[in-house]
Amino acid sequence: MPIKGIQQFMLGSVMNNEAQTRDTLRAIRQAGYEGIELCSFMTHPTGLMVRLLTRAAGMPTGNGGKLDWPGLVRESGLRVISLHTDLGSVERDPAAVTAECQMYGTRYAVITGMYRFDYGSEAAVRELAERLNKAGAALARQGTSLLYHNHNCELLRVSETRRAYDILVEETDPAAVNFEFDSYWFAEGGADVLDWMRRLGSRMKLWHINDRGTRQTGPAMTPILKTDSMELGTGNLPLASWLEQADSNGVEAVILESHRNWVEKSPVKSAQLSAKWLNKYL
Repeated sequence: MPIKGIQQFMLGSVMNNEAQTRDTLRAIRQAGYEGIELCSFMTHPTGLMVRLLTRAAGMPTGNGGKLDWPGLVRESGLRVISLHTDLGSVERDPAAVTAECQMYGTRYAVITGMYRFDYGSEAAVRELAERLNKAGAALARQGTSLLYHNHNCELLRVSETRRAYDILVEETDPAAVNFEFDSYWFAEGGADVLDWMRRLGSRMKLWHINDRGTRQTGPAMTPILKTDSMELGTGNLPLASWLEQADSNGVEAVILESHRNWVEKSPVKSAQLSAKWLNKYL
């Protein structure tokens, strides 16, 4: 059975100094989470542009880039599931990326969909697949495994029959590249999540989980409701059936990541509520 984890991105706004970070990590551990997924651009100082881009995406990085993350994580009792980094860093210095992963005791380096990349171009996506193969092979020689994390941009069609994600799955080498599958973004994009999970099979090493629904109560102005990220079990996604498939695939961790719309506007309270679902099913 996979372990229960949480993404550091979700907690950036409540990890601005060591005391606050200790309190946050303690609350997460007490809620039942066993692991955390770190982001190299949150464990190191980052430039203004990165902070602005992540804030615009609903995921503020906070001011934790100068904290003692190895010490804080060790003290918390949480296991580091993986380290999010960027493809350029892996291409420039795979040994440095591996050294950071090893420092945290994880073998997974994860990269996500890239800004300013054309996911609607077949040639561009095939080029990305080749870059991933080379980067993953370089990491593998160092003892680290490369995972690719999707959003919804990979659902763009590059031809009548193929999407960007088809190319990334079909044209990457399983010995070099595997996947951290984010079901929320594919559900948001209208994809058949269960079908994709089956297709990924054992290449789906980690699973990012989130729910989707609405908090609106009372009479609506229109019959069309705005939906957003929700705590696990409070929305409308068929999470239990997806969990069965993820477990069948052999995923090592189920990792919560929500970006906004938190209950009482608190990422910690939101994570605590989602933990009730995770504790019930895992």
